[in-house]
Parts: sequence; structure tokens; C-alpha cells
Amino acid sequence: MATYDGLFEAAGLEEWCSGGATDGPMTMAEMLARANGTQVEDGPDPAVPLLETPFPSLDALNKSCGAIPRSRDMTEAVEQGFLTIKDPLKVVLDPLTQPLSWMLDASLEAFQAIPWFIMIPLLVLATWFASRRIGVTLFVAFAFLFMAFIDYYDDAIKTLSIIFVCTIISILLGVPIGIAMSRSNALQRMTIPILDMLQTLPTFVYLIPLIFLFSVTESKLYGIAIILYAIVPVIRLTDLGIRLVDKDVIEAADAFGMSDRQKLWGVQIPLALPNIMAGINQTIMMSLAMVVIASLVSAPGLGVKVLAGIRNLELGVGLVAGFCIVLLAVLLDRATKAALGRIDSSAR
Repeated sequence: MATYDGLFEAAGLEEWCSGGATDGPMTMAEMLARANGTQVEDGPDPAVPLLETPFPSLDALNKSCGAIPRSRDMTEAVEQGFLTIKDPLKVVLDPLTQPLSWMLDASLEAFQAIPWFIMIPLLVLATWFASRRIGVTLFVAFAFLFMAFIDYYDDAIKTLSIIFVCTIISILLGVPIGIAMSRSNALQRMTIPILDMLQTLPTFVYLIPLIFLFSVTESKLYGIAIILYAIVPVIRLTDLGIRLVDKDVIEAADAFGMSDRQKLWGVQIPLALPNIMAGINQTIMMSLAMVVIASLVSAPGLGVKVLAGIRNLELGVGLVAGFCIVLLAVLLDRATKAALGRIDSSAR
């Protein structure tokens, strides 16, 4: 006798419940038992103390009433629903996302084709022009020379090329969305729940539907996951930065007869630039975090070394690769924050 038998008997639903009994696997224990050729004991449940009464979940209610679907029925329904729309979705998404694969592949080839004795000075010069900080510039030079010295330069440069492409696309998509949100309260109300979902969704979950839609050999598989995960900060902070522009400044711009476009590009964007740059900094950091996870679906770079360390129980390989990821994160963070500091000081 199950816990909630009395509930359905009191409601007079025994006939309805008995008509919906199924013999499919219900719990993981039953599935394992079936796979092992054994059976789970199906006798009456012992009397359950009141304080240990199970929550009336789908599985608990199904034990008393077969007409109520089990939790596994629900997950199967979700899976079947996704598989039903998979082919039409793939027809739409394939041509739209193919340029992302081309960009990621071209970037990887270009970054790897440039010799280290050209690439490292280029990165150091770019850091100097962006930050104008001798300390940050020397740190970037030291970090790349160190990774090259321990033979992790190739993996680091692959990781950097993926971050480069995904960050640019995130900015190109995120800044216009943030601007649109700042100009429409209705759009902001509709977009914020989507951003909340993207920001709180576990990173591995991003990969599940993409694996069904695209081949693991296609670069866009991990590119889409990285962009979806990393685009949120730049959208939020663009919206916030424009909304925080002083109302008196907007009124002054109106008094000078500026059009909406002139106000946006001449007043709001320049004043919101520190917030937008902070969003770009966070987007870069989140891209780096996701590109490591994406090594599970063939994303090249330092994440592959970490994965190899875990799979082969090679502690040193995993730890050194992890240290190089930290090094890459710190140098990207310091360089973008130094550039942000320059923008802040010029704004003041």
C-alpha cells in the first residue's frame, strides 16, 4: 500500500487511477534493476511515520494512482518535444550560425599562422596602446613568454582566438540590445527574465541542446554556447549605463535641439562608456570561463589540457593548464581594467 492510496480512495478516483497503470521504468533504481535482470521489491510500503511522509511528487502519487504521469514521463515529453522541433530548428539555425563557424576557424588559423616572435610583440603593443600602463604591459609580456617557455603557448593562443571572436560578436549583438532596452521599458521587462535565465543556467546545460542540433566537429557548437553565456553582462551594463546618464544633461541636449540619434552618439554613449567597458570586461571573463567548459565538445585550447588531466589522472598537466588559464584571465582582466581606467580619467 502506497502512502497516498487513502487520498485517491477518499476522492473516489480508484477506477480512474487503475485505468492508467503503466509498466515502464519509473525510478533509476528500477531501471538499473531491469538492466541487471533483477527486480525491485514491489511489496506494500511499510507504515511511514508522519514526520517522514514523502512530498506528494509525481513519482509518489504515481505509486498510488497509475493515471498520474511519473517524473520520467515528463522528462521524456520534454525530450520528444525538442526532437520534434529539432529538424525545423536546424534548418533555420544552420545558415544563420554558419558564419560563426567560419569566423572561429579563420581566427584559429590566423592566430596559429602568426609566429610567436610576431604575435607576442603584437599583443604587448596592443596592451600598451589600450592601457598605457608599463606594469600591465610587462605582465602581459611575461605571461606569454612564460607560457611559451613551458610549451603551453599554442593552447593559450587557441583559447585567446576563441575569446577574441566570441567577445567581438557578443559586443556587436549586446550593445545594440542594451541600447534598445534603455529606450524601451517594455523591452527591458521582456528581456530581463531571459538574461536572468542565461546568467543562472548551469554552464553544462548550454551544451545539451546544441549537441543535438550541431555536429561536435562544427566550431559554432561551442561558439554559440560561449556567446549565449558571455553576452549578458554587456547587455545589462549598456542598458544601465545609458539609464544612469544625468537627466539634466539630457535636458540640456534637448534644449540645443539635438535629435535622438545625436543624443545617443554624442551624449549618452560617451557618458555610459565606463559602464559599457565594465560589461565588456565581464564578457571577456565569462568567455574564458565557458571556453574551458566547451572543451568537452571539442573546443581547442587550454581547456583540452585540463580535460586530459582529469581523464588520464595527470595531476601536473591539469594543474599547470589551470594555472595558465588563471594567468590568461588575470592579464585580460588587468588589460581591460587599465583601458577602462583611461576612459574614466578622460571622461573626468
